[in-house]
Amino acid sequence: MSLVEYRRKRRFDQTKEPEPGKALPKGQRAIFVVQLHHASRRHYDFRLQVGDALKSWAVPKGPSYDPKVKRMAVEVEDHPVDYAAFEGDIPKGQYGGGHVAQFDHGVWATQGDPEAQLAKGHLRFELFGTKLKGGWHLVRSGKPARQPQWLLFKDDDEFASDIEADDLLGDVAEAPPEDLKRAGAGKAAKKRLTAVPARRARRKNWAKKALTLSKAKRAAAPSGPFEPQLAKLGEAPPQGGQWVHEIKWDGYRILATVVEGNVQLWSRNALEWTAKLPEIRDAIAALGLTSAALDGELIAGAGTKEDFNLLQATLSGEKQGVLTYALFDLLHLDGVDVADAPLLERKALLQSVLEGQGSPLAFSSHVQGDGDQAYRLAGERHFEGIISKRADRSYHSGRSEDWRKTKQLASDEFAVVGYTAPKGSRTGFGSLLLARPDATHGWLYAGRVGSGFSDELIGDISKRIKGGGGRKPTAYVPTQDTDLRAATWFEPRFVVEVFYRGIGGQQLLRQASLKAVRADKDIADLADSDRAGAAPAAARSQAPALRGRRVERAPATDRAPPVLSSPGKILFPGDGYTKQDVWDYYAAVMEHLLPEVVDRPLSIIRCPSGTAKPCFFQKHHTAGLALVDPVRLKEESGINAHYLVVRDAASLLELVQFNALEFHPWGSHAEAPDRADRVVFDLDPGPDVPFADVKKAATDIRKLLAQLELESFLRVSGGKGLHVVVPLNPGCDWDLTKRFAKGFADALAQSEPQRFLATATKSLRNKRIFVDYLRNGRGATAVASYSLRARPGAPVALPIAWGDLAKLKRADAFTIKDVPAKLRRRRKDPWAGIAEVKQNLARWARADP
Repeated sequence: MSLVEYRRKRRFDQTKEPEPGKALPKGQRAIFVVQLHHASRRHYDFRLQVGDALKSWAVPKGPSYDPKVKRMAVEVEDHPVDYAAFEGDIPKGQYGGGHVAQFDHGVWATQGDPEAQLAKGHLRFELFGTKLKGGWHLVRSGKPARQPQWLLFKDDDEFASDIEADDLLGDVAEAPPEDLKRAGAGKAAKKRLTAVPARRARRKNWAKKALTLSKAKRAAAPSGPFEPQLAKLGEAPPQGGQWVHEIKWDGYRILATVVEGNVQLWSRNALEWTAKLPEIRDAIAALGLTSAALDGELIAGAGTKEDFNLLQATLSGEKQGVLTYALFDLLHLDGVDVADAPLLERKALLQSVLEGQGSPLAFSSHVQGDGDQAYRLAGERHFEGIISKRADRSYHSGRSEDWRKTKQLASDEFAVVGYTAPKGSRTGFGSLLLARPDATHGWLYAGRVGSGFSDELIGDISKRIKGGGGRKPTAYVPTQDTDLRAATWFEPRFVVEVFYRGIGGQQLLRQASLKAVRADKDIADLADSDRAGAAPAAARSQAPALRGRRVERAPATDRAPPVLSSPGKILFPGDGYTKQDVWDYYAAVMEHLLPEVVDRPLSIIRCPSGTAKPCFFQKHHTAGLALVDPVRLKEESGINAHYLVVRDAASLLELVQFNALEFHPWGSHAEAPDRADRVVFDLDPGPDVPFADVKKAATDIRKLLAQLELESFLRVSGGKGLHVVVPLNPGCDWDLTKRFAKGFADALAQSEPQRFLATATKSLRNKRIFVDYLRNGRGATAVASYSLRARPGAPVALPIAWGDLAKLKRADAFTIKDVPAKLRRRRKDPWAGIAEVKQNLARWARADP
């Protein structure tokens, strides 16, 4: 429900409850609050912040710490976030009249999207309060009721016990005497508790063990933040057994101190973060240490580059991600200073302290000696890079060569087209000028590289570039650079491969460093590379030019697709289809698929090891993608992220080269992300629903949409169901589109509850069809027409004509094997003219949210 319902039920000239509209505080994590409410019936109000509102449930008997006890929780209207601070009396005669007192509050977290979990009917979450801690569940009941009913119950974790909410009223303001009496009745041992008893800390003589470390000495713990040790950036992992290599987590550096059992958390610049991270504070306190100094990284998710946005959004209150403190060093333990001990000894002691401890504390493990292997592993798992540390050195503040960081770099091959003069003690040249083939200009200046050269290599290259140059650029230069005015240019002479850290605004390499002079490559070979501006004939035959249906933004050049690697890799093991088969399929259907995805933010499903092994969902641009555009878009959390956008056949095939099997576009374009141009109703049948019923449902929905003067189109999903697609032209804002889709689905479910369902709860489907409207929101996606599905048989999501629905037998009837031939035989595109249909939702959607 929206805050409109909250406002409708209250008269703010007669109640002190907060009125909606107040701006949310920034930089605070998402909160929860539980309030004891003496209304006509005494109950607990349980509220979780999701976005800019408190999702709310009335729990008559209050939460129970016993996992076997499931408490009824009646869903009520959303409340404004500042309602969390409300205490006092609501006047009698007003909605909810009676006394409200705060029972508990804190922050909360969940894995995944809370709104999606609520829509599906099961929210798993953690609470970090004074009274309510650990894991909890909210599960929607299948019983019909005027207000949705849920079950609230405790996860069976280390906090589980027989404590009830009524046992914890000792500090609740103005709790009536009957409540306090109820709290102690028959439970004298727990009478009037004010907090849940802390987890019992393990007792161990850590000081004795710490004193066995080299150069350990008794000393007082740091009373405040200490200055951390920092790493210097290197170009390659250092070699030798004296080095250990750790993952470079993409998070925030956090220092932890414990003094007389009191835990404090500090940022790298000495700001206290203890209140922001109650779960980290409590987990360290549970270690039972008297004093300590710890060093680590605060991460969200797996701590990869893609998870950094989640970390920021969680700390700002825009998301509810689960946080982890990845610990990699220990400087002090129970009165013993171990900072001067060798790193490996300190890490072994730290691992012992953390033994048996689960989330949110994690030990940051390491690889000893083989830096190249650690670096490759970090890249494969999408981490930022590695930190290499001297295993035999002490911990000391500041930056030094004892710690080195090596970040993941992209690399590519370029032609050398000139050089700048050397400066200082450098001889031969200052930097090499690089260019790549370009269909429009012949050669396009890509930047310069001036680092990564040995003295021997400088001498060798100086001989190669000597003589025959001039001041006129031999490549098109898209930027003004005064240093290039005095540069020497010549026609492309030889090929080098360079590392770089991204592409700048003028499409120039950032922080380029030399990897190698490619003596095995000729200038002509660059025309066949994945960065070439024009495709050779063989490549162009695999990526046909667009024909028939018009693409709104034609690509500027006919770029070459990348070279396909590992063509024999089996991606559909049950069917034997290879990566080459997938490439050939997408090349064959390109003219049909591309208009469905071009210029739209895109999510993909990648299966690097084939569909029999775990696949993963990707929406953000990553290093190594040279042809796919990174388009910066603001997410719901408010964080800006670079999304995948394909502009032409070459960029789409680059994703295929990266083992993408499925393509899921937004319902809007990257240049107008806030304007929806499609509504998609996904008809997802329960396990006992005959496909004939799904077909009839699609036909009925088409008729209902026609009554609203909305034309619709049909697609088989390649899975179990059908998609009914409504084009919007001109488009509508997402709020209106989502409200329309939800309202339409709700109306279906209410008018024919025996056929339709508007919630994703699988246990409720049985012989009903879930009308999935959740694909109609900003950032939501639906599978593209002509996309493969990562399922047995390699089925295809395919548009079909309404007239062909009657003879259709299955939603996955079309496969990689038969679709290209079917398209060659097809006389008319069933979605022909979809882009020209003029219709929108303005006159059919309610104005009130």
